[in-house]
Amino acid sequence: MKPPRIVVMAGSRRAEALSRRVAFACVQALQAAGAEVEHVELADYPAPLYDGDLEVAQGLPDCIVRLQHILHASDGLLVVNPEYNGSVTPLLKNTLDWCSRPNPADRARSGGAVYAGRAAAVVGSSPGALGGMRVLFHVRDILGYLGMQVIPQQLAVAKAGDAVGEDGRLKDGAQQAMLEALAVALADCARRLRA
Repeated sequence: MKPPRIVVMAGSRRAEALSRRVAFACVQALQAAGAEVEHVELADYPAPLYDGDLEVAQGLPDCIVRLQHILHASDGLLVVNPEYNGSVTPLLKNTLDWCSRPNPADRARSGGAVYAGRAAAVVGSSPGALGGMRVLFHVRDILGYLGMQVIPQQLAVAKAGDAVGEDGRLKDGAQQAMLEALAVALADCARRLRA
């Protein structure tokens, strides 16, 4: 059976973003769980702030069309989220919103079709003690409204600046075990939804 294809993205595009470090640990855990992983760097998909008038005048940005195709070809999505004032980053929300828009030239691989019926998981990251716990609920809601099946397993990585070891795994054994369980659950859900 073909392995499930999972897209991993961090909600920040800063070069030294903690969420990006944690995303690399997620990629490794998903690969170990038997998934084929596409790690998406949102810096490679720079879209303007969503504006309906801009969409009417210019259509979807080319980078968003490319990202829609990647999401449509996937079986699931794992998002690693920094916490901005207790909620989702503007970058992540803007990207998800743009990708939810239909492309008249390719309706089958755009709009709701890039999310519906796919598995999703959320991981938080923060330099603080809560690990971005508050943002997880917001992102879960957004992905659910987009039609994704968000698995119950989630993880908040506290003190994320020192959480990932040189081997790409989480240094805390209990957190690494939780990440591995999340990866297995996401891969299994993605397989079942694809069947």
